Amino acid sequence: MYDKIFPPKRIALPNGKVVEQKRSRMPIVLVLLFLALYYSIQFTDFELSVLLDRWKEFFFIVFEMIPPQWDYFPHIWQPLIDTIKMSLLGSVLGSVVAIPVAYLASSNVVKNRALVSGTKVFLSLLRTLPTLVTALIATFIFGLGTLAGTVAIFIFTLAYVGKLLYEQIENVEMGSFEAMESLGMNRMQAFRYAIFPQVSPNFLSTALFCFEGNVRYAAILGYVGAGGIGLLLNEGLGWRDYPSVGMILFMLVITVFFIERISEHFRKRLI
Repeated sequence: MYDKIFPPKRIALPNGKVVEQKRSRMPIVLVLLFLALYYSIQFTDFELSVLLDRWKEFFFIVFEMIPPQWDYFPHIWQPLIDTIKMSLLGSVLGSVVAIPVAYLASSNVVKNRALVSGTKVFLSLLRTLPTLVTALIATFIFGLGTLAGTVAIFIFTLAYVGKLLYEQIENVEMGSFEAMESLGMNRMQAFRYAIFPQVSPNFLSTALFCFEGNVRYAAILGYVGAGGIGLLLNEGLGWRDYPSVGMILFMLVITVFFIERISEHFRKRLI
C-alpha cells in the first residue's frame, strides 16, 4: 500500500545499473503527528477563539504585579530560606542515595538480572510520580511543613540522578574494572576505584543541575502544604494580592538566577 502511494525513486548509475533510493518515512510520520494533534484538540476541548479572546488577561495580571510591593520583603525572607534549605537537603540526600541504587541497576556491574531489573523498575516508578503528588502524600505522612517538601525533592532527585547515573555506569570502559577484579578486589571495591572515578564528574554535574531545578520546583510545593515560599505564593494569588505576588516572584527569579550562575560555574569546571 505504502509503495503504491509513495513509489520508490529509481536512480540510474553511470555503469548502467538502476537502483532504488531508500524511501522516506516522513509522510507516515507527518500523518501520525497530524492525527495525534487532531485527537489531542478533541480530547482537551481546545478552542483557539477563547485563546485569542483571553490572552490579554495574562498581561493584565502581570501589569498588576508591577511595581512589586517592596515592603513585603521581610515576610518573604524566611520562607525563601526554607525553600533553599529543603531544596539543598533533598538534592544532596537524593544524589548520595542515588549512587548505591544506580550501582544495583547497572547490568555490567551486578550480574543478578532480577535485582537489576527490579531496581530499574523501582526508579521508573519513582519517575512517574509528579513532585506535587509526592509532596501531597508526604504531607499526609509527615504533616505540613518543609519536611514533606524535602522528602518530595529527595524522591525526585533519587529517581532523576539514579536513572542518569546507571546509564553512565553501563557505558563506561570495563577494562580497569576487570583488572581490579583480577587483582583480588571484590566487585564493590573494583567499582569504587575503577568505575566511579570515570562517572563522578558527570554525576556531580547532574546533581548540580538537578539542584537548580529543585529550587524552582520547591517554590510551588507550598500549594499542597509542603512549606517554603509556595505558601505565600498560593496565599497571594488566592487573595489576588498581585503586588505581593510580584515581590515573591521577583525575589525567586533573583535567587534562581544566582544559584544557576554558581551551579553553571562549577559544572563547567567538572566537565
